Amino acid sequence: MIPVGLIGWAVVLGLLLFIIIQAVQILMEYERGVVFRLGRFSSVKGPGLRLIIPFVDRLVKISLRTVAMDVPPQDVITKDNVSVKVNAVLYFRVLSPEKALIEVENYLYATSQLAQTSLRSVLGQSDLDDLLSHRERINQELQNILDRQTDPWGVKVSNVEIKHVDLPAEMQRAMARQAEAERERRSKVIHAEGEFQASQKLSEAAKVMSGEPTALQLRFLQTLTEVATEKNSTIIFPVPIDLIQPFLDSRKKGASSSD
Repeated sequence: MIPVGLIGWAVVLGLLLFIIIQAVQILMEYERGVVFRLGRFSSVKGPGLRLIIPFVDRLVKISLRTVAMDVPPQDVITKDNVSVKVNAVLYFRVLSPEKALIEVENYLYATSQLAQTSLRSVLGQSDLDDLLSHRERINQELQNILDRQTDPWGVKVSNVEIKHVDLPAEMQRAMARQAEAERERRSKVIHAEGEFQASQKLSEAAKVMSGEPTALQLRFLQTLTEVATEKNSTIIFPVPIDLIQPFLDSRKKGASSSD
């Protein structure tokens, strides 16, 4: 038989151990403990070993680390009536632990729902071209809206990034045709500019050659040299009259002198 006194001591020791376990709380460096005393907010405890009054105080741990929350894909109709599916990522952290517990029931769920509704609202006021080419501006606008609305909850939204924009297949084909037409237009403009610059250079070269007949003759010979590189071609070489003109002049002089 176990003595009744020994059982009593065991019960007392167990109760003391339970009270000590309830009174001692350890908070990590990235955590803060919000203490409620008899249901009322008392204080915010920092990291380390903390003591509370069992059955009187209640300590709730809040993490201060940055949370990366994925915003589920949202079906959005843009301002120019294009249906797209957009998802984003949200970065935020708790700055005021007591507000995150007192002002809102679940700050994680509330921030997620607010991000989804704000994403649909902001993108619904933007054109498709703005959504594709001005994401930085839209991200900044979303961040400002969310930060302003979560500030009473003690939550700081640091960044919002649109990750992916899913376009309908018909819109993708239309944009591909538009991009192809734009590239073709640029190609024609570049080709026309090249022709214009070449014509200017040829005009300048013609002016130089017109003042120097020898230069024109050298250019003619250079062209024959380039054509002669093809082995399967027959070249008919016209003899310029300038080459034999001196011989003709000397012959005429000889004939006139004999007369």
